[in-house]
This record gives sequence, structure tokens and C-alpha cells, in this order.
Amino acid sequence: MSQIQRGLRFQQLHTAEAIFLMPNAWDVGSALMLASCGFPAIATTSAGVAFSLGFPDQEAAVSRETMLDRVGSIAAASPLPVSADLQSGYGASPEEVGETIAAAIRAGVVGANIEDYSGNPAQALFDREHAVARVRAARRAADASGVPFVLTARSDVYLTGASNVFAEAVERCNAYREAGADCLFVPGASDPKTIEALVREINAPLTVVMGLTGSPLTVPQLGSLGSPRFQCNK
Repeated sequence: MSQIQRGLRFQQLHTAEAIFLMPNAWDVGSALMLASCGFPAIATTSAGVAFSLGFPDQEAAVSRETMLDRVGSIAAASPLPVSADLQSGYGASPEEVGETIAAAIRAGVVGANIEDYSGNPAQALFDREHAVARVRAARRAADASGVPFVLTARSDVYLTGASNVFAEAVERCNAYREAGADCLFVPGASDPKTIEALVREINAPLTVVMGLTGSPLTVPQLGSLGSPRFQCNK
């Protein structure tokens, strides 16, 4: 499939009735192994890439160029749609985020997630207005490429101990949706009641990740809660 065909296929997966499972790859070998198992799409894991290079899971530890080189090699080798974990977009400004998305698309991916984690201990999350501007810049860059692209906005409210965490997650995710995100991602939310409530309150497809908290939920159970995309972190 061409990149445009893979992009269209990835978009279709997000509008289908059935939940789909997307495993995380960290290099060409793992991507090809996972593709051979029958999964419909592949995600990359920034943590896995960093660990495979002997670095900690920190954005500053692996440069944007190194990450995009690895992501590009996975996209070139995989017959499936590939979505890249681009952490915080490799820059705080909306302009830097847009540049990262454009470069990732040139590398061959048809989806990516960017997060609102700032890396600043004094303020773990970018303030909402700035985070929205970053998502908007990512959307503009994706649209300018002409490649069908699924933009996932990730909010780390559950991982950073934000106050009134559920309400903050919903408000941020809906703001990111209005800014152009196709899919929302709230890692750290793993119990059925929370997931079901997030699906109900967020006006977009919601990604659920397993492997962070040891949640016992199965894929069918997650599907029954309304989540379309299940990402396996381990």
C-alpha cells in the first residue's frame, strides 16, 4: 500500500464498529514480527526506542532526528499503517510541534500522538491554552501534507497528579478535539468505570493503553466500554 492508502486504512479503523488492537514496536524486527501476527496497524513506542538504544524514557535522551530515523525505518519496512509516539512534539512551541509532525509524515507515518506533558517539574502539564495551540499546529501540518493522517492528542493528567483529574481530562480532551485531534489518549485511566465515563464525556474516539497499571481488562471488555483503539504497551 502507498502512504495515502495506509492513511485511509488507518482512518477507517477509527470509524469501524469493532475495537482494534494496536501493538507497540520499537524497531524494524519487532514491527515485522507484530505485522506477521495479523494486527491491523502498528504504533511505535518512544520508551521502547529509548530503551533499545540504552537511554531512559525521556524526550531529551533521544533526539528528534534519532527518533524520526527509527520511526521512518519502521514505516518503510512495515506493510501496515504506522502511528508514531512523538512524546511532547520535540519542542515546547506550536511551531516546533508542527515541524515535528511534518517531518514524521515525510518519514512515512500516517498517525502520531503528541502529549501535553511539559517536562517542567514546577508545572508538569502545558497550560490548556498553550496545549491547544500545539494541537492546532500539529493539525495544520498534517493537513498541509496531503496525507490522510490520524492525530492523537494525549493528556497526562492521570500520570501527573492533576487536581480534579477526571474533569480536567475531559475538558482538555474536548478542547484538543476542537483544535483538530482525531483521537484522544488518556494514559493512566484503566478501571472500567473511568474508561466508560471518559468515552461518554469525550467527543472523539478514545485510545486505551494497557501494560502501565496491570489492569486485567480484556479486549472484549474494553470494546464493550466504547473504546475503539486498544494499545498494548507490553
